[in-house]
Amino acid sequence: MAHLVDQLDVLNPLQEPDRAFLKQHCQRMTLPAGKTVFAPDMEAAHFILLANGSVKVSQTGQSGREIILYRIEGGDSCILTTSCLLSGEHYNAEAVTETEVTALLLPASSFNELIAKSVAFRQMVFANYATRIASLIHLVEEVTFEKIDSRLAHKLLILADPEETLDATHQILATELGSAREVISRHLKEFDRNGWIEVSRGQIKLLDKEALRLLAGE
Repeated sequence: MAHLVDQLDVLNPLQEPDRAFLKQHCQRMTLPAGKTVFAPDMEAAHFILLANGSVKVSQTGQSGREIILYRIEGGDSCILTTSCLLSGEHYNAEAVTETEVTALLLPASSFNELIAKSVAFRQMVFANYATRIASLIHLVEEVTFEKIDSRLAHKLLILADPEETLDATHQILATELGSAREVISRHLKEFDRNGWIEVSRGQIKLLDKEALRLLAGE
C-alpha cells in the first residue's frame, strides 16, 4: 500500500531524501466530522498537511459572534499552525472537522529541521502561507468595506447546489459572513419579498440568480 506521502500531489516537488524524512517522521491521523483539531490557547505541536476532507478554522469574538477565517482541504496545510510553529505562539482560533479527514502530522522539531534544510519543502510551506495570507486580506476587505447584502448574495450563489437550493440556517450564513444572525435574517426576508429567493426552515431556494448576481457585483 502506497504511503500517504506518495499520494499527495503537493509533495511531488520534494526530492527523495525529503520524502523519506516525511515518511519516517510523519504520523497519519484520521478524525470524524465534528472533531476539534485545535482550540484557542493550545500549543502547536505538529505541522498539519491535510490529505482529504475539510476542516473549518474560525474565531469567536467576546460578543460570541463567530467568523470563518478559512477552510483547509486536501493538499492544504494550515497557515495558523505554520505561524504558531514559526513564532512559538499558541493558537488563537479553533479548527473543527466538517467531514471525516485524513492528515499527516509532522512534529514541530521535525518540521523545523526539514524547513531549515529543504528548499523545496520551505517553498511549499511558504507558497501555501502566502496564498492563505492573500485570502485573509481579502476577507478583511470584504468584512470592512463591502455591504452585507452583496456579500450575502454572493455567498448564496456559491453555496447553492445544481437545483439552486442550499441547506443552511440563518446562523450558518451569519457565521460564514462574520455577521449577526439578526442581520442575515433581515436581509433574507428582504430578498424573499423581492422574489429573489424562497426561504423555508433550514433551506433556501434561489429564484432570481440574475438579481443576486447584480447585487453581488458579478
